[in-house]
Amino acid sequence: MQKNILLFAAFLLSVSMFSQEDLEEVKINKKQKGIKKSYTLTTNTSLITSKELLKAACCNLAESFETNPSIDVNFSDALTGTKQIKMLGLTSPYLMITEENIPSVRGASQAYGLSFTPGTWIESVQITKGAGSVINGYESISGQINTELLKPLSDIPFFLNAYGSTDSRFELNTHFNKKLSDKWATSLFVHGNTRVAKNDMNNDGFLDNPLGKQINVLNRYQYYNPESGLVSFINFRYMNDKKQTGEVDFDKDRDRGTTNYWGSEINTERFDVSTKIGYVFKDMPYQSIGFQNAFNSHKQDSYFGLNQYDIKQNSFYSNLIFNSIINNTMHKFTTGLNFAYDQYQEFVNLTDVSRIDNSVGAFFEYTYDNTDNFSLILGGRVDNHNRLGFFVTPRLHMRYNPWKNGVIRFSAGRGKRSANIFAENQQLFASSRTFSVLDSNGKVYGLNPEIAWNYGVSFSQKFRLFNKNADAGFDLYRTDFQNQAIVDVMQSPQQVLFYDLKGSSFANSLQVEFNYELIQNLNLRTAYKYYDIQTDYLRGTFQRPLQAKHRFLGNLEYETTLNNDKQWKFDFTYNWSGKQQLPYTATNPEADQFPDFSPAYAVMNAQVTRVFSSVFEVYIGGENIGNYKQEKAILGADNPFGTNFDASIAYAPIFGQMYYAGLRFKIK
Repeated sequence: MQKNILLFAAFLLSVSMFSQEDLEEVKINKKQKGIKKSYTLTTNTSLITSKELLKAACCNLAESFETNPSIDVNFSDALTGTKQIKMLGLTSPYLMITEENIPSVRGASQAYGLSFTPGTWIESVQITKGAGSVINGYESISGQINTELLKPLSDIPFFLNAYGSTDSRFELNTHFNKKLSDKWATSLFVHGNTRVAKNDMNNDGFLDNPLGKQINVLNRYQYYNPESGLVSFINFRYMNDKKQTGEVDFDKDRDRGTTNYWGSEINTERFDVSTKIGYVFKDMPYQSIGFQNAFNSHKQDSYFGLNQYDIKQNSFYSNLIFNSIINNTMHKFTTGLNFAYDQYQEFVNLTDVSRIDNSVGAFFEYTYDNTDNFSLILGGRVDNHNRLGFFVTPRLHMRYNPWKNGVIRFSAGRGKRSANIFAENQQLFASSRTFSVLDSNGKVYGLNPEIAWNYGVSFSQKFRLFNKNADAGFDLYRTDFQNQAIVDVMQSPQQVLFYDLKGSSFANSLQVEFNYELIQNLNLRTAYKYYDIQTDYLRGTFQRPLQAKHRFLGNLEYETTLNNDKQWKFDFTYNWSGKQQLPYTATNPEADQFPDFSPAYAVMNAQVTRVFSSVFEVYIGGENIGNYKQEKAILGADNPFGTNFDASIAYAPIFGQMYYAGLRFKIK
């Protein structure tokens, strides 16, 4: 499967032909697509290439999905500027997020972890809808996002990216790469960003986005020996991120812990070490063995007004994978063992809710591929977890090509996870709500594990329309929760309640896409999404709060023909979101109420890139150029220590228009 993905991610096909009569050269170039969909992979997977990542400011992984039809991007609150992603209408905790197939954003890093991977480090992103592979674990419910970083053996010697924006955010990325020998290479990635000015565009007395600074360093080594069949990666990473938000007049040295002005700091320090070793049997290229290990230490110290939240997570993950065939290459299998250990030191307003989780599991995945029009992946794993007990996780994926350039896929699978209710809902600390856990019989905060089944079917077809390339398709998914950790903001504006699901909870997702080459080099991408997501709360059945039922994305990209390594690139994206169910605020005074539903709104982004040569280019762009802003971003902003204060209800942009510029320089 990994080989298929690598082939699928190939950058450019270039063929040269010569006529024996006149010896003139004819070049046939097939341009790289920003988002690629395979018609031969069994899973419903799309690939975001480096080209797509350059179409937006793309400062970090969380900001890499603005032009992607499969991922919804929302702001998590009205203070931190943090972007939250959703797939199939479900938030990122229900996604398995991996980095080079090692789990990365989970536990303590769930709220802000996507912002800790700079966009320039990324080679590609693979997005799989529905239940993922059992190889990577049992937690995936709505899908998987896997990030592949730039590889030392194929990277260029030097890369520089400088960025600045009108919201006073400045960023610098440098990549240094060196081949140590014909088999060893190393890369050093250094990222820094800062926001230095206070912005309050809606004049509510609060910062629209935080002051902050981040330093992020990654040193990785790659070894590759084609003669022995051995390949390995070793990664070391350190990250330090500091954010300050709250009232404009808040001074952290003077006002922390007082009621002078409301303020917040979120300080995170993280250290990661990971290794991957793979061996391909010399006389059996279809057989290989891999061993992955990762350790990370994630420490966050934070306060939100008078609420304090501190968490430290030390994690170790190990995965042993063996690939081979049964009789012939039409029948393949992958099997292995993995182990996970998580030590949480967690304090909520000085209440100790620390714990240790560990699990050991075994998996087996069988793949049948007739090399023509049908393939199947049948997988299962068994795990023993100190809190979740012993359980089985089945997964199924099927692909059928009924005719040329058409593909039908089906998937089904079960996922199980522990909800880290405080780490995953940190935006609620920026409110006057009291936190109450109503159940006490479960083994994680008194709650039982979340269990859900996901089913999906999809269809895609490539065709010619008016002698131009086009493709269209749809996918339909349903997630049924057997149990869910309910985060109830529908009962009272002064409370958030956590409890096990008492009735039913489901998420239905329909997506329809149409993509078309309007004229040469001008491509249109469109997608409509419909979500029916309902949960039984104590007050009754409601749509999932802060989730639009209808969404539409349109993207236009145009680039001129490359001429002496010079080129213009233009990109425009239109995102429309329908009305959203808002948390219950009807018992507040009228001035501190939201309606039951938000208004619909649209956001437009655009970017222009000028390529001056193969080593230098500049870009300018704008986000939210229509200047749409949420009319009232913070409830009780005039009395932030009162009972009606709430900065967690963000359904639209807070800042308004933002323009940016940057440059990229390479040494090849």
